[in-house]
Amino acid sequence: MFGMRRREIITFLGGAAASWPLTVGAQQSVLPVIGHLSARSRDIDIPFTAAFHRGLNEVGYVDGQNVEIDFRWALGQYDQLAALATDLVRRKVAVIATSGGTPAALAAKAATTSIPIVFGGLGDPVAVGLVASLNRPGANITGVSTFGSPLTGKRLELLHELAPSAATIALLVNSSNPSAKLIATGVVEAGRALGLQLHVVNAAADGEIDAAFATLAQLRVGALFVGPDPFFVNQRAQIVALAARHALPAIYSQREFAEAGGLMSYGASYTDAYRLVGIYAGRILKGTKPADLPVMQPTKYELVINLKTAKALGLDVPAKLLALADEVIE
Repeated sequence: MFGMRRREIITFLGGAAASWPLTVGAQQSVLPVIGHLSARSRDIDIPFTAAFHRGLNEVGYVDGQNVEIDFRWALGQYDQLAALATDLVRRKVAVIATSGGTPAALAAKAATTSIPIVFGGLGDPVAVGLVASLNRPGANITGVSTFGSPLTGKRLELLHELAPSAATIALLVNSSNPSAKLIATGVVEAGRALGLQLHVVNAAADGEIDAAFATLAQLRVGALFVGPDPFFVNQRAQIVALAARHALPAIYSQREFAEAGGLMSYGASYTDAYRLVGIYAGRILKGTKPADLPVMQPTKYELVINLKTAKALGLDVPAKLLALADEVIE
């Protein structure tokens, strides 16, 4: 009798021991991980990260509940992007979402040919070699284009309308950005059509921004066109302050510059763009292939005018521009 009980107890314990790891394993389900690679900083990306989360939420994903997001920040140092992208690939993330334009997207593409990539915040993904075409991106990459090149001419027209006496205009670009040549070509062509003389000035590091503005003073330019670039967004306070010090009317690609005291910004809504990036990342997690997702374009475009800065520069903002503006900062 006792022997039977002993055998029953041993059998019970053995069966229970065998089942415990299975039960624990079932409770510890592993969440899919989205690797988020940004050329900018955490602080600068706050509104874009929030928009990315909103996009994910729209397709049923909530960070910490059914998905995990692993962030990597390059802080405007493009030479760090390759290592950060490689680190995400080593972790075997399910999707890589990039923020901060062409440099981050190219770094992700160079790091993997198998992990799906969704890029955001860049102008012409075909011209820089990210995708084969907008409708059929191909391979493992797709994303959201902010129409950088077509907007160039419009930005220059707006700057010329607000500062019509400026016959010579400077373009500030970052030569370490693969899109710099495309940006420069577009601005020079648009300037030629308006009868304006263009000078291209480069700044790729903090100290070079001061040097660039010293060059602008020597060239006696009348206005400034700041090219779209994540590094410039990181350094927007410095750029806006130098533009004010040199009394230069300037136009920028993102509203963050106008909010920081810049004269005017015009471009696609980057928050809307990164919401779309979140939607695409979520769709890929659900099984859609990047090659089957055409490159999207934001539907929102914003003109922001800082009236306080215009008055400080002695500029009269035409009523037509004020009527067109999505926001006027007073």
